[in-house]
Amino acid sequence: MDNFIDPESKFPVIATTSELMSTGVDAKTCKLIVLDKTISSMTTFKQIIGRGTRISEEFNKFFFTIMDFKRATELFKDPAFDGEPVVIYEPQDGDPPVPPMPEGDGGGDDDGGGDDDDKVKKYVLNNIEVTIISERIEYIGNDGKLVTESYRDFSKKQINSEYASLDDFLTGWNSAEKKRAIIESLEEHGVILENLAEIVGQEYSEFDLICHVAYGQPPLTRKERANNVKKRNYFTKYGDQARKVLEALLEKYADKGVVSIENPRVLQLQPFSDMGTPVEIINDVFGGKVKYEKALRELESELYNTEKTA
Repeated sequence: MDNFIDPESKFPVIATTSELMSTGVDAKTCKLIVLDKTISSMTTFKQIIGRGTRISEEFNKFFFTIMDFKRATELFKDPAFDGEPVVIYEPQDGDPPVPPMPEGDGGGDDDGGGDDDDKVKKYVLNNIEVTIISERIEYIGNDGKLVTESYRDFSKKQINSEYASLDDFLTGWNSAEKKRAIIESLEEHGVILENLAEIVGQEYSEFDLICHVAYGQPPLTRKERANNVKKRNYFTKYGDQARKVLEALLEKYADKGVVSIENPRVLQLQPFSDMGTPVEIINDVFGGKVKYEKALRELESELYNTEKTA
C-alpha cells in the first residue's frame, strides 16, 4: 500500500481489494478505480470513489476513470449521493448511446465530424470479437449536478467557453510561447486531448483535435503537417547541423505531437544524442538557448501556418 500511494514510486502498483481504498487512504495519483463487487452502502461507495477525486497538479492528475462491472455506479443516481440527477438517459434496443440534445441547446450545428460517429469500432478480448452495446458518459456540471452528455459535445462547449471563435483560438495558439500551456489550460476545464484522440483518431495533433471538435475544421494528421513543412524547403536557411536537429524534431512531432518537442528532455533521446549533449546542441549548434527556442517556435509556426498549407 505504501508503494501504491507514493506518487514517486518507480513501479506501478495495483490495490487488489476495495477495502484497501475505504480506510482513509490518500492516493492522490490514483487514476483508475475498478468495481467488481456489489456495493450497497452509500458511505462505502463514496469512500472508494473519493480516492480517485484527489487532484495532484505536480503529477498532472486532474481526472480519474471508473470501470464498473457490477453497476455500482447506479448509486450516483441515488439522491442520497448528491441530489437528484439533472439528466437520466437509458437507451433502448436500437437507440444511440448518446442522448439527444435538449431543445434549444444549439447542438444541431454540423461540426464536420458526423462521419466519424458512424464508424463502428471492433474490440477483441481473449481472441473473441466483442462490441459495445451501450455506452453512457456522465460528468459533474458547473452547478455540481450530474449531467449525461457525449464527451465530444462536452469538450466542444468547454473549448468554446475559452475561445468563442476559431480566430480567437488561432490567436491564442499562435501567440503562446509554449503550446503546452494551452493544452494544460483546457485540461483544467476537463478537456483531455488523449480522450478526444480516442474518438477522432490517434494520428491527429493537439491543434487539429481542438480545431476539428470545437470549430468543425477538417483535420490534418501530424505526418501530413510535417510533410507540408518538408515540401516548402523551410530548413534551407539553417546550417547543416541545425537543419539535422530541426528535421529530427519534425519527425518527433510527426510521431508524438507538439508537446514532445517542447520538452527539453527530447534532446536526450535518439537521434539527438548522436549529435551531442543537449547543452552542446543548444549552445554550439544554435548559439544559445534563446536562439534554439526561437528556431523551435518558428518550426511550430510553419507546422500550423494554414495559409501556406492551404
